Amino acid sequence: MPDNLKQSDKVKLTIDGKEVEVEKGTTVLQAARQASIDIPTLCFLKEINAAGDCKMCIVDVEGRRGFVPSCITQVEEGMKVRTDTTELNDARRVMLDLILSTHNRDCLTCVRNGNCELQTLAEKFGVTHIEYEGEKMEHKIDDLSPSIVRDNGKCIMCKRCVAACKNVQKIGAIDLSGRGFKSRISTENDESLNNVNCTFCGQCITACPVGAIYEKDETRKCLEKIKRQRYFCCCSNSTSSKSSTRRRIWISNRYKCSRTNGNSTKKIRFW
Repeated sequence: MPDNLKQSDKVKLTIDGKEVEVEKGTTVLQAARQASIDIPTLCFLKEINAAGDCKMCIVDVEGRRGFVPSCITQVEEGMKVRTDTTELNDARRVMLDLILSTHNRDCLTCVRNGNCELQTLAEKFGVTHIEYEGEKMEHKIDDLSPSIVRDNGKCIMCKRCVAACKNVQKIGAIDLSGRGFKSRISTENDESLNNVNCTFCGQCITACPVGAIYEKDETRKCLEKIKRQRYFCCCSNSTSSKSSTRRRIWISNRYKCSRTNGNSTKKIRFW
């Protein structure tokens, strides 16, 4: 391949004063990460979901009006990007405030306490009180399935679970429903996951950045049965789509197990 053609496939830009060269078609977020520059995200999930909905990944591009979401904005030759300014961080705080204003904030009893992306960002940007307290909708907790619990009171509408279910597992058991303030992630006719075409693979749990969808924890029951010495703990099943042979992984950052084929969960179910 001629050198001039190879060169044309590269794009040079500046991010926070650092010159970066990346492939054409790369997004600003990808370019920043390649340069070890951190841009906060919530709705972005690598290779699965990039919608620019949460507005946490906004950046300032010289010559453009307003801020742009870096996860869906492609790089351009000579582009000058700033990712960490007072104005950007103020805008991110407002977005976090608005997300938290309708969020069920019982963090201390949440299954994701200490391992929640929303909680981490709130701490990082110093959101210690809610300035724009919003109206909260009442949501029923769906716990009818044998293994998965859905709590839309904690949903931040990032749609990562929808993308994992629809684009990765090719199931489409959950999707966006309703309009405006009544928008929500739901199933067909607002049925329980137990009554739709959900395969209980658990990929939506892995994708969720908060505690809106999580696995049923029956560890205590299991331990009580094991203490009776008549039962054996035989195996557990990984929710990870990237677990590989003889690789040790974590479920919910608490319980270790080994898997040989992560995506087999689609066939054998997560329970």
